Amino acid sequence: MQTLERYKRDAAERALALVEPGMLLGLGSGSTARHFIAGLGERLAAGALQRVLAVPSSRESETQAAALGIPLIELPAAGLDLAVDGMDEVTPELDVIKGLGGALTREKIVASSARRFVLIGDDRKRVTRLGERSPVPVEVVAFGQHRTRALLEELGAQPALRGGDADPFVTDNGNIVFDLSFPDGFEPEELARTLATLPGVVEHGLFLGMAERAFLAGEGGVTQWTSQRP
Repeated sequence: MQTLERYKRDAAERALALVEPGMLLGLGSGSTARHFIAGLGERLAAGALQRVLAVPSSRESETQAAALGIPLIELPAAGLDLAVDGMDEVTPELDVIKGLGGALTREKIVASSARRFVLIGDDRKRVTRLGERSPVPVEVVAFGQHRTRALLEELGAQPALRGGDADPFVTDNGNIVFDLSFPDGFEPEELARTLATLPGVVEHGLFLGMAERAFLAGEGGVTQWTSQRP
């Protein structure tokens, strides 16, 4: 576990090198993003960075950043300079599944608002196709959830309500999450388009064609990936 956390910290350090004074930053959520936020707080406290403002993508990230004295703002209409976040899976094309932490909607709002979106993580997250090791999280309005589940099943998905019926997980937005597994696989772009049309679906965890690069850390150090998308 200590080694894995070191990998996450190493990847975060590489992304921190992209932060410049005066930037508007998007702060991701989850175990790897926590290292980025911690490093940002250290640099601001030491005076190595100045005039940086940040937008957190979850209440958890907001709490951590505020405790470290990172100045936080509402997401401005003009967007952000840079957003940095972790991922649950990443392909060589830098297509990503995110949302196992439950913050997928705010994460996507923040990432899509940034001129540059950078991924950080350990090299276990590498896959050749999405869905190899992670389900596809989908944030759903609780009202009508049984109908929404049926619509998801019609897509060939096996939806699992996160937390279960007795104690469902609730997002920062007050919604629930279905984790979709696909026994026969799926085509990411087609699935993303279809999910976006379903009533009751708030957002999905497919982040396709959004990232400019990824820093992945492992035994051999940190590798920088840039998109291999045709």
